[in-house]
Amino acid sequence: MTSQGIVGEFLSLKSETDADVLTMQCGDFYEFFGDDAEFVAEELDLKVSQKSSHGSSYPMAGVPVDDLTPYLKVLVERGYRVAVADQFDGEDGHYRKITRVATPGTLLETTDADARYIASMVAPDDDEGVGLAFADVTTGQFFVTETDDADAAYSELYRFSPVEILPGPTVRGDDDFLSRLRQDTDASLSLFEADAFAPGRAKHVVRDQFGRETLESVGLNSDLAVRAAGAVLRYVEETGTGVLQSMTRLQTYETRDHLELDATTQRNLELTETMHGETDGTLVDAIDHTVTSPGGRLLREWLTRPRRDRAELERRLDAVTALAREALSRERVRDTLDGVYDLERLAARAASGSAGASDLLSVRDTLAVLPAVAEAIEESPLSESPLSDVVARPDREAAAALHDELADALADDPPKTVRQGGLFKHGYDDELDELIDSHEEAQRWIDTLADREKRQHSLSHVTVDRNKTDGYYIQVGKSVADQVPEHYREIKTLKNSKRFVTEELEEREREILRLEESRGELEYELFCELRERVAAHAELLQDVGRVLAEIDVLSSLATHAAGNDWTRPTLTDPGPVRIEAGRHPVVERTTEFVPNDLYMDDERGFLIVTGPNMSGKSTYMRQAALIVLLAQVGSFVPARSAEIGVVDGIYTRVGALDELAQGRSTFMVEMQELSNILHSATEDSLVILDEVGRGTATYDGISIAWAATEYLHNEVRAKTLFATHYHELTSLADHLDRVANVHVAAEERDGDVTFLRTVQDGPTDRSYGIHVADLAGVPKPVVSRADNVLEKLREEKAIEAKGGESDKPVQAVFDLSSGEFSSGESSGQAGSGQTTDGQIVDGQTADGQAASADQRESGVAAAQQSQHAANGESTAGRDASRATDPEADEILDELRETDVNSNAPLDIMAKVQEWQRRLSDND
Repeated sequence: MTSQGIVGEFLSLKSETDADVLTMQCGDFYEFFGDDAEFVAEELDLKVSQKSSHGSSYPMAGVPVDDLTPYLKVLVERGYRVAVADQFDGEDGHYRKITRVATPGTLLETTDADARYIASMVAPDDDEGVGLAFADVTTGQFFVTETDDADAAYSELYRFSPVEILPGPTVRGDDDFLSRLRQDTDASLSLFEADAFAPGRAKHVVRDQFGRETLESVGLNSDLAVRAAGAVLRYVEETGTGVLQSMTRLQTYETRDHLELDATTQRNLELTETMHGETDGTLVDAIDHTVTSPGGRLLREWLTRPRRDRAELERRLDAVTALAREALSRERVRDTLDGVYDLERLAARAASGSAGASDLLSVRDTLAVLPAVAEAIEESPLSESPLSDVVARPDREAAAALHDELADALADDPPKTVRQGGLFKHGYDDELDELIDSHEEAQRWIDTLADREKRQHSLSHVTVDRNKTDGYYIQVGKSVADQVPEHYREIKTLKNSKRFVTEELEEREREILRLEESRGELEYELFCELRERVAAHAELLQDVGRVLAEIDVLSSLATHAAGNDWTRPTLTDPGPVRIEAGRHPVVERTTEFVPNDLYMDDERGFLIVTGPNMSGKSTYMRQAALIVLLAQVGSFVPARSAEIGVVDGIYTRVGALDELAQGRSTFMVEMQELSNILHSATEDSLVILDEVGRGTATYDGISIAWAATEYLHNEVRAKTLFATHYHELTSLADHLDRVANVHVAAEERDGDVTFLRTVQDGPTDRSYGIHVADLAGVPKPVVSRADNVLEKLREEKAIEAKGGESDKPVQAVFDLSSGEFSSGESSGQAGSGQTTDGQIVDGQTADGQAASADQRESGVAAAQQSQHAANGESTAGRDASRATDPEADEILDELRETDVNSNAPLDIMAKVQEWQRRLSDND
């Protein structure tokens, strides 16, 4: 201990670290002092005491050394960084130093089967592109890539779901992006030294870790990605995790290798988490039949990172086909896999020096599974499938040799700690065997001492035992205690007995303690050497672990396919999407599902989906997206048959939530999602739009939806499903070649509505919103009144405002020029139930017929002329006024020069708003 005392030493160490909390080993306890003690007392429900030091008193809390891990885990999983200072023996006594900093991304002590990635982000100062690195210290996985921009980087972050993020120097200055990360992810943001992101230093670190030629051999030519990778490696090293040895493989990937799934789409499709943050009801929850934790982790990875490589997908499908067909062989494989341990994480624990004897036994037992799985595959019809190639990937001879070494070395039931002896089998080490033999001989002398004493001294009630206070002792009942021989020395009197020792017993005790100490030291030394040899095989263990996980996932997909009547999709690249009797993979588990067909190709690539509220439009579109996604995972799909043209991305816009904390309303979120789709989707993408423009005025909403449809059809040309209640959009099928209408059917009989859930060609003209309101429990008077108002609107009859100051009926007219209902008087109506010539009332002409696009346009013009006439203006006067207005002429020229087909809808809207502002300023 230093002259500054324990508390002073603690405070000195705390000043050296930027961790949130410090715990310091003091003998058999890890202690917290001062503010840290009060903090952990509240977080961990620990008792606080006081520690006096140099005339002051400090709060103190602590946990036993052997119990630190669960407390550490709780703190780190709550997002705190915890520095750990261990105790060492020096010439002047004990001293402590910080040996590691446990953070969310460097925590090894986890029971959660999910991946725990730490991510690093690097962006240039004045250019686009973001370098990303993802490392899982618990498994040794290490991925690097470069994305085009921050939005693409955000999608990758959402896909990997890291628990900790290291923003580079430029990224940490982007307050908006950091705010988005804090709001939308559960990751902790850690600011690491800027020098770690420097290009030269980062490249040096990466080469030291993976080999000097690795960057060239894996084709990593992105300086940004190298900088991100180097920073992660440096951070892992500096936190003292000790797992760098398990990071054996640098894996580069291009975002185009995988299906593009932005964060919004992953959330909307509820792949691994529902909109409410739950696991139940997700796709992974529906199809996960894995029997190992690594298999479950890999299945999540496949679902969030579907592939575009058709050859790889066909390989997976061939394996799933074989497993689905051969039920007995499949179950044999699954039974063999059931309960295997997580070799990737065990390799990381061995590399970090934290693996115990039970961990190495788990390695032994799991290595024994590999030949058993290989046998189950090779001795069955599965041998003709790609599974034979999968199981042949690892070095099976090396795996068998490591298994045999562990089997020959470790005792079947070793102690929990690695310092007390009893770890190894007899015959593993000659020196250890001699110590064990000597110890057992000394122990036999102790074990037979009581019987010898009884016979030699004619004593009864004699026992020999040991405890921490008295050591070994001879205990004699009080009734015969006065008969003990003279060389017995009394050490303690109890109620019914006395305890004695002899010189020979004390000598034997010293011998046993010496042997136990020597055995413990030697076994610990041998164990550390064995653990290091296991760590040296980290890459082998990772290979075996990943192979077993892949076989588990393929077996899981086959199990679900066989049990739920799923079919193998036919993949084309590119090609149509043709689904016969498709079903939603999650919804079908809980309801009697009505299957539906879907057909889309180059000639029929944009489907406008109409139908009643709650009829199943959203389910129909989501099931289409999920079927395509599952096909590109390599899974069977819920359909009678399916032909899937491989897509490069799936983009969705579904009902949004307010993000008021970020200054974004529902409509703003909707428009940002639409903007991302219009900018990102390609002709090889699948786009799902579930309502667009509903969060603003009707006229604005229809305009946005109309323009977005034209842009997606004419410019993007992606396969698109667009559900809408704007029935005006259905007329686009008459004018745009690739647009077709489909609708979800409903049957109305005697005022009752039945949703048939079947999708049929053609549009529908009713949404049955009032019926849905009734189903939702809206009070009957409100439903009845709504029916009455709707009927009058359809018949263009006057509507009285109940409860108003006047009982005079009000004629409700929908004016497309303003996108609002107005009274007949303000619209120039002749009277109740009448319309001005050409006026459109609620989307209909005066004779009650549905207005065409041309009729609606002319109706707007007529309404505008009528309004100007009412204001005393003439058309000629207006035109003359405009002719003398230079600003209006300039805007007209700009309007004539604007090509609506080459501009995104949102860009057109921005121009319109600018023109309106200029005209308003000019007035």
